[in-house]
Amino acid sequence: MLTVHHLNNSRSQRILWLLEELGVPYEIKFYERDKETMLAPPELKKIHPLGKSPVVTDGDHVLAESGAIVEYLVNKYGAEKLRPAAGTPESLKFTYWLHFAEGSAMPPLLLSLIFMKIETSPMPFFVKPIAKAISSKVKKTFIGPQLKTIFDFIEGELTKTKWFAGNNFSAADIQMSFPLEAAKTRGVLTPGTHPKSLAYLEAIHKSATYLKALERGGPYDFSH
Repeated sequence: MLTVHHLNNSRSQRILWLLEELGVPYEIKFYERDKETMLAPPELKKIHPLGKSPVVTDGDHVLAESGAIVEYLVNKYGAEKLRPAAGTPESLKFTYWLHFAEGSAMPPLLLSLIFMKIETSPMPFFVKPIAKAISSKVKKTFIGPQLKTIFDFIEGELTKTKWFAGNNFSAADIQMSFPLEAAKTRGVLTPGTHPKSLAYLEAIHKSATYLKALERGGPYDFSH
């Protein structure tokens, strides 16, 4: 039986959604973040040395990294359903967005979260103004412009086709859901600047398989 080692409020929610789309039977082993550090528990290192989620075990295979897991599951359990035919322009777009999600979209979102935590973390009173000033400068001169460029680009692409790899839903859409949800949560996406991106999120949040994955996976902060 395929098992998803599922960390709450993490990228592994995408894997549950993908499996619901594929109709593949699976089990879930739940892990909870540390309530203070928000890091994954050490138990995950027993499954994979990096101790991160998602991790999927399928027989003797231990699979990590969202994109690699998505490719493995689609290729093994339903390539014809959730990826475009090989050799087509849509196939190229599929591969691009599958890797864009973590390679380009998530790094500045992660930096944004880190610097936000720097500003709100406890520290000596005489250090706080300096930390806030440095954080503000980095966000204004680097992180903010990067987020604008990336999500304006995404918005433009979603004006061309309904889904990321063309006019048919694919696993690339599942992969891209996480950065878009994170961007919405952090105020990057607004109705005035990114209506197509928000409409895309609204559409996937109504999906029966998305909702089933939420039901099985438990509370998910990026779901709205």
